[in-house]
Amino acid sequence: MSCSNIVGYLQYERSQHNMSVNHDITETLDVKGASCPMPVVKTKSAIDDVPEGGVLEVLSTDKGSISDINGWAAGTSGVELLEQVEDGDVYKHYVEKTA
Repeated sequence: MSCSNIVGYLQYERSQHNMSVNHDITETLDVKGASCPMPVVKTKSAIDDVPEGGVLEVLSTDKGSISDINGWAAGTSGVELLEQVEDGDVYKHYVEKTA
């Protein structure tokens, strides 16, 4: 599935379920302007400093970050991707540290 298809699917899912971003954010990581692989590399580094149960908000302008952060979270124990939101040209990712 291409990144544009994933983004389209996520937009559809949000509209169908009236999802809203309401996470208790512990820390925000701004990686706007960075391209692959830096959003994932910096996310991995930043989540190490978040306490268990905390939520890291990642702000990116890289469309590929949708699939990249999703794949990283799916393959990484101790983290859960809570939500991904497209807000104009910024992609917001919410990652919880579970362990």
